[in-house]
Amino acid sequence: MPSSYRSRMAAEPLIAEAAPAKINLYLHVTGRREDGYHLLDSLVVFADIGDRIAAQPAETISLAYSGPFADALPEPEHNLVLSAARRLAEHFGINKGAALTLAKNLPVASGIGGGSADAAAAIRALIRLWGLPADDPGIMDIALSLGADVPVCLIGRPAVMRGIGEDLSLLSGFPSLPLVLVNPGVGVSTPMVFKARTGPFSNSLAWPADADTAASALMALALAGNDLQRPAATLNPKIGTVMAALEAEPDVRLARMSGSGATCFAITDSDATAAAVAAAVQARHPGWWVRHTTTF
Repeated sequence: MPSSYRSRMAAEPLIAEAAPAKINLYLHVTGRREDGYHLLDSLVVFADIGDRIAAQPAETISLAYSGPFADALPEPEHNLVLSAARRLAEHFGINKGAALTLAKNLPVASGIGGGSADAAAAIRALIRLWGLPADDPGIMDIALSLGADVPVCLIGRPAVMRGIGEDLSLLSGFPSLPLVLVNPGVGVSTPMVFKARTGPFSNSLAWPADADTAASALMALALAGNDLQRPAATLNPKIGTVMAALEAEPDVRLARMSGSGATCFAITDSDATAAAVAAAVQARHPGWWVRHTTTF
């Protein structure tokens, strides 16, 4: 976790955990199991921007919302955060409660792992609150049962994710990348995007071990893509509009959609150019959610 984000967490009086935005730098759909689950190959990194989970002791397990996107969330009973808390309590036989608060700063259903990152942050917060053994193997099983992205969000480090999210290869020395994140204010249904995908499955990418600089990482990423970008843009043409806006900026080195959309990202050469690109895009499209950040 970057120092700026970590310091903001440390100032809170409650047990707090960051839920950073998850970015799929590439995403290949490599197959489909007999049970219907798709097999993936994706390079996942995290950004210095995101939601936040706070927890404090209580008699029962509850969830409250705050933040600019709180109104877009489902009822707490249908939120992955409560599911994560209850499954964790059941696994360890916990008879304590927890009052959880989710500060929702990221757009909902936007392809940057908001729900998965929130559930993972809740697990980390409750491990601390309830004094649970963090190395218990059942914790990762709980994470996977909640969704394919939850295990990698629980670890919160750059990783290649394969299978249905259970096969994680951590990347040491992955470079920090200046990013611009853009969401046109629309949510996209992940199941519908997968259903709309057509054509053959892709091969897994052998991520090079020496891609430890921004330049080498960009070269490797140029050989990959996001297999869900075309079907997502077919379902919601605003994604294509976002991509065109990012690709029109001269300082953008690579632009791509994250996850199943609709958030897209652009990689630039520096924090200054990321800020400039974000400002230019925001000026032309004031209704869009636009942020410049960096990976860690």
